[in-house]
Order: sequence, then structure tokens, then C-alpha cells
Amino acid sequence: MINRLLDFLNASPVNFLAVRNVAEELEKAGYRRLNPCEPIGKVVAGDKLFVTKNDSSIYAFEMGSKPLADAGFHMICAHCDSPTFRIKPNAEMNCEGGVVKLNTEVYGGPIMSTWFDRPLTIAGRVIVRGKDAYNPVTLLLHVKRPLLQISNLAIHFNRQVNDGVKLSKQKDVLPLLGIVNNELERNNLLMKVILDELNKQQKVSREDILDFDLYLADATPACTFGVHDEFLSSGRLDDLSMCFAGLEALLGSKKSKITKVLAIFDNEETGSQTKQGAGSPFLASILHRIAVAQGGSEEAFSQAVERAFMVSADNAHALHPNYTEKFDPTNHPVLGGGPVIKFNAAQKYASDAISAAVFAEICRKAGVPCQRFVNHSDVAGGSTLGNILASSIPLRGVDMGNGILAMHSCRETGSTADHVYCVKAFTEFFNN
Repeated sequence: MINRLLDFLNASPVNFLAVRNVAEELEKAGYRRLNPCEPIGKVVAGDKLFVTKNDSSIYAFEMGSKPLADAGFHMICAHCDSPTFRIKPNAEMNCEGGVVKLNTEVYGGPIMSTWFDRPLTIAGRVIVRGKDAYNPVTLLLHVKRPLLQISNLAIHFNRQVNDGVKLSKQKDVLPLLGIVNNELERNNLLMKVILDELNKQQKVSREDILDFDLYLADATPACTFGVHDEFLSSGRLDDLSMCFAGLEALLGSKKSKITKVLAIFDNEETGSQTKQGAGSPFLASILHRIAVAQGGSEEAFSQAVERAFMVSADNAHALHPNYTEKFDPTNHPVLGGGPVIKFNAAQKYASDAISAAVFAEICRKAGVPCQRFVNHSDVAGGSTLGNILASSIPLRGVDMGNGILAMHSCRETGSTADHVYCVKAFTEFFNN
């Protein structure tokens, strides 16, 4: 199970590739891809469907033996984006000695210093000319070798570096791409990389490339570490580990009376207010269309929502042994202690006493330990997609996740045991 997670993390350096990889697993399991531009058609018990939005969010449905209106649905939600750096248009910046660096902008809230002095690569999507202006072709790109690096300034020029240094997002975190060998490469080094990679898939000319969404990614593979291999080390554990746990549970669970839904959104790290984010009405629209296609009335969707339960799965903060003073004195989950239910008095999380009790009982039935997280009252916490989704679909639900260290670092740390626990809990949720 852990090796499958590591393979998924390595194959999913950005949201677009994560969605493609989830879609391939769904198709292998017999799920039918929907085209939202076309009628859904008749939907019956046992049907397996999925749909994507913007190539960067994906929604899967396994229809239960009872209609949506009568049984509702069980939904696991997660997000596939992670903090990183986006490559800007006209990105190449020529420096002395023929050195080329790339102009980037920050995506989300990364711990920027963790991106320094490590091999990086690029991944994302490239848009090429199609048969007409409104139908360009999307090609995914993942350079599977170290390609770039953001290099630190030597301590000799920055004696205060170990006392904490404020980093400029425009100056300090620009990665080195290479050294031009001749005038033909000047201002074309990045495009050469893109064309070389795309031509491994299909023949593409420079004139065919219209635009791209490309991001930096850690080039070092995900791995386990520790005396007993008890820890996970990888970029994007937040939140790809939850995406994959939800996928494993969906594909490994039994047939059910209740419809099962896996919703993987994009842009959680920037507020979710996009057509592919949790703030979009897209999921509500698809669920409504499925409820009607199943033979229900306009009331069917509303009835299904009232009977539904949502698990908003986004990783939590595990107790860091070097910074225990930052954590709540009585509610600090630990690595390896099981899934974490998250609470917040300001309602940044969807959990309340009832939904927490439901999820804790699911964990008990699955034979899985369960923990609770509340922020230290003097430390501001983050938010997640649960309440954002609930603002458009009034779902009863819980916010939870596995505890990790160094959230938003280029490499985060998790627990192998927690991943196994989470898959068991999610499977029980879909089975019950």
C-alpha cells in the first residue's frame, strides 16, 4: 500500500498529472467518463461515472442500489494542488556568462527556504493549436530529471543567514535553468526543453505552442525513512496523500446502498474560488443532473443532500517534537496516532460535535485510532475546503486529515501507519 502511494506521488508532481493518474485508475476500474457538454443519459444502480473540470479537478460517482433521493451519498473531498512556483510567460532571464534563470511567481503559501539548493524539475500542461481557436489541444508535461535549482547566496556574503532572512519572491527564489551554448539557444532554452519533451508524445512545432501552465516540482523521489521505515518524506503529501487514500477506498470498497462520491478539487491553496475549486457550483450541478438522470424529480437532489455526509480530507498538523510550545496543550495529534478530526471555534473547519462523533465511530468500526486537533489559542490556523464546499452544498460533514510535519515545505513528513489507518477508515465510510 505504501509503495503505491509513493508511486502516485512520484507520478503526480502537479495537479494536472494527479488528475490524469486518478482518471486512469478509474477507467481501469470500469468508470465511464462523462462529457459535461452532453446529456448524462440514464443512470442506474451500480453505474460508475467520473468527470473532470479544467484537467485539474475530478469527481467520481459509484451509484448505490438505492436512489440518491432515498439514501443520499457519502462523499470524500480532497484537493490536488500544493504550494509551488509558477513559471511566468516570457520567463527566460539572461545573466552574465550565458547563465539563464527563470522568472517565476509563488503559488499558494510555500516555505520558500525549503526549495533552495535541491534539484527541481518542471511539470504541467502545454496548450497547442487545435482544429479551431476554441478547441486547442492540451498536452501534459513532466520532465523526469533534475532540470533547475534555486541556489542560496554563500554565507560569506550573508553572515546573518542563520538568524533568519526575509526572502524576496521576485529576486531570491528564481531558479537556474542552464547556460546557453550559442545564439540560437538565447531566449529559447525553456522552449527547447518543452519541445523535446512534447515530441516524445507527438510531433509538435514551435509555432503550434500557444501557452502553458508550468510549475516547479521537487525532482527527488518520495521515500520512507526512519529505523522502521515509519516516516514518509515527499512533496505534496498535503494533499495528494488524502486524494490517493480516497481513491484506494473508493476502488476497494464493497457495493453499497448509498452512492459513493470522490471529489478532488483544485486551487484550495489559493482560496478555492475558481471553476475547478470547492467554491464552484460545478459539483452541485453534476450531482443535480445525476439525481435527475436517475429518474428523480427536481426534489431528488435536495433530498440527497439532506441525507448526505461529507468527509473533507485535508492533512493536519502533527506535534513537532522541536516546537511543542506551538501546539494546543491537550489536543496535539502525533505521527502514527491515526486520522485527525479538526475543530475551530471560528468555523474554519466543518466539524461539529455530531459530525466528529460520526467519523470517530467510523474509525472505531474500522479498528483505527482517532485523534483531535485544535489550534493553540495564540496561534492562527489555516482553513480548508470543507466549509467552502458547504457554502454551495449544505452538507453535514467533518474536517479531518492525517497529521504531518513541515506542511507546505518542499518536502513534508508523514507516517506510513497513518496512511494505512486512513485507507481503512475511508473504506469503512464507503462500505457503511
